Amino acid sequence: MAAPDALLFISSHCPNCPAVLAALAEMVKTGRLGELRVVNVEQRPEIAQALGVRAVPWVRLGPFQLTGLRSRQELETWAVRAGSESGIAEGFHVMLKDGALDPVIAAVREDPARLAAILPIVANPEASLNVRIGAGAVLEAFTGEPALRALIPRLAELSVHADPRVRADACHYLGLTGDPAVRPILQARLDDPDADVREIAAESLAALPVEA
Repeated sequence: MAAPDALLFISSHCPNCPAVLAALAEMVKTGRLGELRVVNVEQRPEIAQALGVRAVPWVRLGPFQLTGLRSRQELETWAVRAGSESGIAEGFHVMLKDGALDPVIAAVREDPARLAAILPIVANPEASLNVRIGAGAVLEAFTGEPALRALIPRLAELSVHADPRVRADACHYLGLTGDPAVRPILQARLDDPDADVREIAAESLAALPVEA
């Protein structure tokens, strides 16, 4: 897969910006990055404002937004993550663990296919509660949208997962698709051995639009 591109925002008086700039420039030289664009927020404040940049250094590396001083090793780790769905899933996990919900949603808005990278979190019952809540908030942000409906086959697989927490979450997200096609998947869970799964499946069924 091609190396990701990077966008870096700096300012003339930022003490940490030169180190991040040097690290990213070296990554371009070694092929870790395909392209580096650098913007001085003092000269182009409108660009920074449009992207919600509030502090520098600020880096967009593939789908990821990073702020503050980052070592070259750390930047290279994020560059590698940007190169695959499993890496993006890992990166989103880290971001949600740190409470960076809005940047994750923004990354998915930019490329809705990235919503699939949230599913490994849903499928992991051992993920921390705040990460699972964050993953749910990302999926809920795409309620009724094509990006979420595209995940119906994979959510259907999760609806028969061995762990009832995963089955329950899958039923909830299937309901959020608003697609009547998920009705048989949810109906099958009305006989689930877990009471919470049965309840959520019933609630999701009730929320689906009535078929014409």
